[in-house]
Amino acid sequence: MRTGINTEIALTYLLSRKKQTGVAALGVTFGISMYIFMNSLIAGTNDYFEKVTLSTTPHVRLYSDNKMSNASLLQTYLQDGTIKIISNPKLTASDNRIKDPFKLIHSLKTDREVMALSAQVSSNVIYTYSGVDRNGTVYGVNILEQDKMFDITSTLLTGKTDDLQNTPDGIIIGAGLASDLNVTKGNYITLTASNGMAKRLRVVGIFKTTIKAIDNTKTYVNVPVAEQLLKKDRSYITEIYINIKDYTQAPQFARKAEQLTGYQAEDWQGANEQSVAARKIRDVIANSVVVTILIVAGFGIYNILNMTIYEKIKEIAILKATGFAGTHVISIFIRQAMFIGLIGSFMGLALGWTLALLVSKLYIGMGNVSYLPMAFKIPHYIQGFVFGVITTFFAGYIPAVKASKVDPVQIIRG
Repeated sequence: MRTGINTEIALTYLLSRKKQTGVAALGVTFGISMYIFMNSLIAGTNDYFEKVTLSTTPHVRLYSDNKMSNASLLQTYLQDGTIKIISNPKLTASDNRIKDPFKLIHSLKTDREVMALSAQVSSNVIYTYSGVDRNGTVYGVNILEQDKMFDITSTLLTGKTDDLQNTPDGIIIGAGLASDLNVTKGNYITLTASNGMAKRLRVVGIFKTTIKAIDNTKTYVNVPVAEQLLKKDRSYITEIYINIKDYTQAPQFARKAEQLTGYQAEDWQGANEQSVAARKIRDVIANSVVVTILIVAGFGIYNILNMTIYEKIKEIAILKATGFAGTHVISIFIRQAMFIGLIGSFMGLALGWTLALLVSKLYIGMGNVSYLPMAFKIPHYIQGFVFGVITTFFAGYIPAVKASKVDPVQIIRG
C-alpha cells in the first residue's frame, strides 16, 4: 500500500470536517502560544533578577572568617599520647585578613576560568555631614576593577569612576545616602570607623542601583583610605571578588578555590538562595500551566478523532475490506493528528512570538525597569514545537489503534 494514499485519505478526512479540524488546531495553537509566551516572560524575569543580583554580587567571594577554637595548640604544646579536648569552644578572634593577598591574586589570575578579580577592604562606618549621621558600609576597592565586574559606570548619576581613581581622598556614595545627608558632588563628608578613626572625604560621584539596601548604606573609596580607617597596613585585604567566564559554574569554582587557598569561598547562588528558590518556583508554575493547557488540547484532538472514527466507521470497514491493513489505518489517523499538530504548532509559535513582542513593549517605569522584561530564546521555540507535535501524536495514537481493530465483516453486516 503506497504511503501517498494514506496521506490523501487523512487529508480528505480533515477537509471534510473543517470546523472540527480548525478547533483542534486552535487548541494546539493556544497551548503552544502560551508555552512560548510564559517561557519568554519567566525567562525574561529570571534574566532580569539574575542581572540585578550579579550587578552587586560577585560570582565567588573569597574571604577569611573567624574560626572555632580547637585542640591543635594544645597538641603542639603537649606532645604526648593524650587526647586533647576543648570544652565549650569559642570563636577565635582575628582581623580576618587574607595573608599574602597579592601573591594569591596573582595565582588566581592565572586560572583560565577567571574573567575578572578585585581585592577589597570593607568596614562598618558612620557617615557625618552637617551634624547628620547615618550608618553604612564603606568598601575600599580598585574602582576600575570593580567597574569591570559590576558596571558601576552605568549606575552613576553624577561623576565618573576615573574621578575616584584619580582622587586619593575621594568617595562615591549611594543615591539614598546622598539624599539622607543632603550632599552633592564636591561636598566633604566624614567617615568614622568603630575604632574611632575618622577620615574627611570629598564626594566625587553618586550612584543609584535602585536597591535601597545598597543605595542607602554603601560607598566606595580607594583601598588605602579603607586601610587607614581600620589602622591597618598596606597589605591588609579582607575579601577577594572573583568573576568567572561561566557564572553557572560558580559553586564548583568556589569549592575548588577553598581547597587551593584554604579560605572560605561563597558562590553567588549560596549568597542569594531566596532568589534562586524564587526562580525555580516561577519555572515550576509556568511549566505546570503550559503543560496543563497542552494536555487539554491533546484531549480535544483525541475527542475529535474519536468522533471521526465513529462517523467514518463504514468507510474504515470498506478500506479494510479492500485490502488496507490495520497498520495502514493507524497510519491514516496518525497522519490526521500530525497534520493538526503541525498546523497548530506553527501557528502557536507565530502567535506566541507576537504576544511576547507586544508585551515586551509594555512600559513599567519603576526602578531601573523601563519595559516588561521578555526573553526570546530559540530553545523555547524548539521545545514548544516538539512538545506540541508529541502531544498530538499520542492524542491521535489511541483512536488510531481503535480504528485499526474494526472488523469490516461485522460493520458491513450491521
